[in-house]
Amino acid sequence: MTVLTLASARAAGLRKDEVYRLARSGELERIGRGVYIRPGELDPAVASLAGATAVKPAATMCLTSALVYHGLSDEIPLATDIALPRGSRFPAGFDHVTWHSFGQSTFEVGRIAMSEHPDLAVYSADRSIVDAFRIAHREGIDLADEALRRWVRAPENSPADLLRTAGHFPRTVDVIRRSLQVLL
Repeated sequence: MTVLTLASARAAGLRKDEVYRLARSGELERIGRGVYIRPGELDPAVASLAGATAVKPAATMCLTSALVYHGLSDEIPLATDIALPRGSRFPAGFDHVTWHSFGQSTFEVGRIAMSEHPDLAVYSADRSIVDAFRIAHREGIDLADEALRRWVRAPENSPADLLRTAGHFPRTVDVIRRSLQVLL
């Protein structure tokens, strides 16, 4: 058991009051409303994502959290950025999550499984950079520029692949192309 929800506890034969008792005693840690983990069982960097995925399988690490995951930023997010398809209801009680709604038509673009946690999803480095440029008006262009700078330094990355991903978000193509021209 990595993540325990009240529904999965019930299926395993545990009553709600037993789960609450385990949480009060410290044997379980509450990470969201009705969502628990054993303390120390999961890396804190993915605990919130694992809990969110238990109640919303489409939950995907995004934006600054995904850039940090891919080594493209040194930011320390106060909460894990998690996206759900637009129109989804955000689960309640997740104190360490910043929820985001991404368009249904592009939600799956660049969505990949985490290598060390294949049941959890994160946006690819390419998609995360594109998203950083998409939200530059809110977060500032520095985050996007630094992520792109770091991404360009890795020889296995392809500007053509990045521009292909950006093509799903037409407003980002020109600004990313200009930034790439400066860096290359």
